[in-house]
Amino acid sequence: MAPRRIFVLNGHPGKTSLSRLFSEDYAQAAVQAGHELRITHLHDLDFDPDFGGAGYRAAKPLEPDLEAVMANMDWAEHLVLLSPMWWGGLPAKLKGLFDRALLPGSAFDTRAKTWLGSPRPLLAGRTARLIMTSDTPHWFFRLVHKAALVRQLRMQIFGFVGISPLHVTHFSAVINSSPETRAKWSRRVASLGARGA
Repeated sequence: MAPRRIFVLNGHPGKTSLSRLFSEDYAQAAVQAGHELRITHLHDLDFDPDFGGAGYRAAKPLEPDLEAVMANMDWAEHLVLLSPMWWGGLPAKLKGLFDRALLPGSAFDTRAKTWLGSPRPLLAGRTARLIMTSDTPHWFFRLVHKAALVRQLRMQIFGFVGISPLHVTHFSAVINSSPETRAKWSRRVASLGARGA
């Protein structure tokens, strides 16, 4: 595959985490394979995750860190999001990043509509990979929870702004995983990075 511009967003709010380890595994392999790469760790970002009141007319100005995230999304051809699943969803700070940063005029255009009547997406032409960790077994997540978090990201967040397709790599169950299993997962993530996938 030709070299790609890749933006890696580690969406775990902790300073150290399995998501951070995987993000660095991916980044190192991607750079060694010749891809251009930018990486951001959610823990290092300083912003108010609370969108505030309803509507976009009185939206808070973006903090510099959120402006940098959007600049990286604009630059990238491929977005890699690493995140744990907590209570069936995204960590609050990561959800707050999407609430605050994906705004009309930068992520979608409310003045123009798609054939379904939705606002026109402004981040089309980009692909994405979700590398998700959870304690919920993969089969239970798919059969019982109907992969709700993946559907939210694929259709209501990334798909809404034009980032598609979203490929998913799910590692579980983390809580009982052995060092050997985690090393195997790291190798799989590095393989994705080398391919820019």
